[in-house]
Amino acid sequence: MIKNLVRLMVVLLSFSLISSCGYNSIQQNEESVFKAWGDVESNLQRRGDLIPNLVETVKGYAAHEKETLEAVIEARSKATSVQVSNKDLGSADAMARLSQMQGGLSSALSRLMVVVEKYPDLKANQNFLDLQNQLEGTENRINVARQRYNQAVELFNSSIRKFPNSLTNSFLLHLDRKEYFKADEPAKSVPKVNFG
Repeated sequence: MIKNLVRLMVVLLSFSLISSCGYNSIQQNEESVFKAWGDVESNLQRRGDLIPNLVETVKGYAAHEKETLEAVIEARSKATSVQVSNKDLGSADAMARLSQMQGGLSSALSRLMVVVEKYPDLKANQNFLDLQNQLEGTENRINVARQRYNQAVELFNSSIRKFPNSLTNSFLLHLDRKEYFKADEPAKSVPKVNFG
């Protein structure tokens, strides 16, 4: 009888230790990171899909602004060529490359919007206005998706460092921390405004 009681206590103790080791929550947190990253990629793809339409709309009105339009097309091509897989989410270099290319695209789009200011007929065109609203909405979605990704990374990184999860990760899972989505260097500088 005492042996059975001891066995039962050992089983219950083992079960409680296993259930609180964080194995499942760590993996759930990693999946949240992957899902959040998928959302970022989806919104970046949406932006990439809208840009050719924007460029074609502007071309009709501003054919002589060829250099700016080509810069946007080239920046889009570079930005969509950088792929970051789930396994690269722990690589600071991969995230920096992606951020740099996306920053180049944002810069090219900003220059395009300056060109648009020169063409009042284009600004009044309903197709352009609709496209501009979609692009603006996409930029907002990208920002929200990046923030959610960073929140998921924060949760995951802290979950693999917290005790007893840190032991579970060290002995069983061997998962590395994930990298945050950071702004590229040009985005950190204050833009210059000149009305002169």
